[in-house]
Amino acid sequence: MQLLYAPTSPFVRKVMVCAHLSGQADRIQWLDSAAHPVRRDARIAAHNPLAKVPTLVLGDGQSLYDSRVICEYIDSLGSAGLFPAAGPARWTALTRQALGDGLLDAALLARYELTARPPEVQWPVWREALLAKVGACVEAIDAIAPELATAAPASPPTIGEIAVGCGLGYLDFRFPDLDWRASHAACARWYAGFAQLPAMQATLPHDA
Repeated sequence: MQLLYAPTSPFVRKVMVCAHLSGQADRIQWLDSAAHPVRRDARIAAHNPLAKVPTLVLGDGQSLYDSRVICEYIDSLGSAGLFPAAGPARWTALTRQALGDGLLDAALLARYELTARPPEVQWPVWREALLAKVGACVEAIDAIAPELATAAPASPPTIGEIAVGCGLGYLDFRFPDLDWRASHAACARWYAGFAQLPAMQATLPHDA
């Protein structure tokens, strides 16, 4: 398998955390790309019309995207059970994945407002609204943190915890000024332990 990636992408990190947890990381070859919200990278666009990472290219040439599809595919190759079977546990995991992904969507757009949009057309009110969504997501994570903390330590996390963990990790990476821990003690305690998982440590983001 080949993965078009960016070393700073939290959605790529989400995929690679799943790959490590399911024992598939060594089967993935990383392909250079330059994903950007405005400038299309032809290397990605050849496999994904959205020209976004992550994009996974299978051995037969089929392409999978986005991170939700790739993560579930990778999980299907192993036995980690990152996606629970049909039933309440599955809906909980998928909803938590949506929460983590939503946090990331808002955070990425807030970052792009300053890094991809020229200063003369930046819209501070729009960025503030996006950061309000980020704050609301952290509040929601803080509310469920006690439930997250009760998961069996010997069991692999579900895709819900993975997405939420990658979301909080991205805030540490790109938004340290938000200091989300200051008013979210339960969330901070849970993440302090989750961030130490080998799969999380192996996928720490870094600037190229």
